Amino acid sequence: MYDPEELDAIRDAKESWESGTYGETVDRFGERKESFTTDTGGQEVDPLYTPADIPDHDYREDLGNPGEEPYTRGVYSTMHRGRLWTMRQYAGMGTAAETNERFNYLIDQGSSGLSMAFDLPTQMGYDSDAAMAEGEVGRSGVAIDTLDDFETVFDGIPLDEVSTSMTINAPAAVLLAMYIAMGDKQGVPREQLRGTIQNDIMKEYIARNLYIYPPEPSMRLITDIFEFCAGEIPSFNTISISGYHIREAGSTAAQEVAFTLGDGIEYVQAAIDAGLDVDEFAPQLSFFFNAHNNIFEEAAKFRAARRMWATIMEERFDAQNPKSKQLKFHTQTGGSTLTAQQIENNVVRVSYQALAAVLGGTQSLHTNGKDEALALPTEQSVRTALRTQQILAHESGAADTIDPLAGSYYVENLTDGIEEDAFEILEEVDRRGGMLEAVKSQWVQRQIQDVAFERQREIEDGERVIVGVNKFEVDEEPEMDLEEVDPEQEQNQRERLEAVKADRDSDAVDDALASLREAAQGSENVIPHIIDAVKSYGTVQEVSDVLREEYGEYKPGR
Repeated sequence: MYDPEELDAIRDAKESWESGTYGETVDRFGERKESFTTDTGGQEVDPLYTPADIPDHDYREDLGNPGEEPYTRGVYSTMHRGRLWTMRQYAGMGTAAETNERFNYLIDQGSSGLSMAFDLPTQMGYDSDAAMAEGEVGRSGVAIDTLDDFETVFDGIPLDEVSTSMTINAPAAVLLAMYIAMGDKQGVPREQLRGTIQNDIMKEYIARNLYIYPPEPSMRLITDIFEFCAGEIPSFNTISISGYHIREAGSTAAQEVAFTLGDGIEYVQAAIDAGLDVDEFAPQLSFFFNAHNNIFEEAAKFRAARRMWATIMEERFDAQNPKSKQLKFHTQTGGSTLTAQQIENNVVRVSYQALAAVLGGTQSLHTNGKDEALALPTEQSVRTALRTQQILAHESGAADTIDPLAGSYYVENLTDGIEEDAFEILEEVDRRGGMLEAVKSQWVQRQIQDVAFERQREIEDGERVIVGVNKFEVDEEPEMDLEEVDPEQEQNQRERLEAVKADRDSDAVDDALASLREAAQGSENVIPHIIDAVKSYGTVQEVSDVLREEYGEYKPGR
């Protein structure tokens, strides 16, 4: 903290500079814009920041050291000096065999973690032969119907050596069960399985709408996963509480932080209400954030989120285990920032976004392919995206020191500002009965929609420059190869599913599903029963349908 007299002297010096050196230059030559604001928050950006902009800043209270509370500077003592972030590339091609090929390619190219994308039917708990699945099988990711598909996806990939993230939510318990079953088949001790299941149903109600069950039974499934994994797979992250899709829907940086941590609060409270001890499951919680173009705002966002979570876990939930207070997060570069026009520009956007994530202290990172505004990324685009991370790690120097932006008057002011704004939003959420009630009433969705509408207006009016879209356009776009899904794959996947059903022990499947139904009707943890069902080659839809029948399906507004 600065001495009050010294701060007064700094303020006087700045005022003198503003009216003299700076002001005279502006009067003579002007500035390139009438006003400067942060990318999404609309916070006015001053021409110069000094200690007077963070007058109450206390190093030990507000920053501390890496690996120590309040974790502003990072959750680990060595951060990227000790170990680089996990370089995950999101992948999931139409068939299990193609996904296995892409996974092996990424490992060969130096990827240190796998990130699995699923097609729409799988995400909604339907098999490839369902009427609802027609035309969507393998389109937005890999089609997974049974454990047989998982066996193909991970053929030759040792699960005790590779960390896997799975982007799946409503049927998360089913896909997690398949991953555990796959590890059992490989002979990998369950405590050695590493990775993350997204398992974040709240953000589906907020932003993506890929839900199946109503909120209450959905929360029951999540807390069952927390309880089971704490005892069986302690190195696996049981949830990835996602601000990514909230930001993709149009939120500000502060809203992304507030609504994400608000979802986290809801999950922690639900688990405590279910009888779990906070320090038993909280260390396995993880988060998932977006990285957009404003490097300083994004880095400040990550730093603020870490500090806020430590405060929340200590003050709201009386967490004692330091790991319960550590916000560990994965970052993905902003898909909504990618443009179909001049797609080569996306390589540059992704590079800056990745830099912001690293400067902000991410634990793992996915960099988007330049062509993802148009299709699934090609092998060449995936390689370029991975090389972006590798150059950042090994050539840029950004990972050589911990929290290199700390102490910047501008960054600390941004960090404080995002934290203040996010806590104000959380206070309003509390007044509305918590995140679940705020989502049910559509209040959260309206807040995001209002921002998204205003941002689109700014783009259309030219107030917000998008290079290649509303400024610096070109008349012609170069041709490029795009990844395409073979239309015959859908029929092939259905035939594959039919063959598995014909070959399995149907009585074993029926028995496992009956046991699952009984557990779902009572209070017994359902995860062991789901594992038994998928080990007998019960399908994603068969398991999901049992839960649909017991829990019902969510209809917004009803």
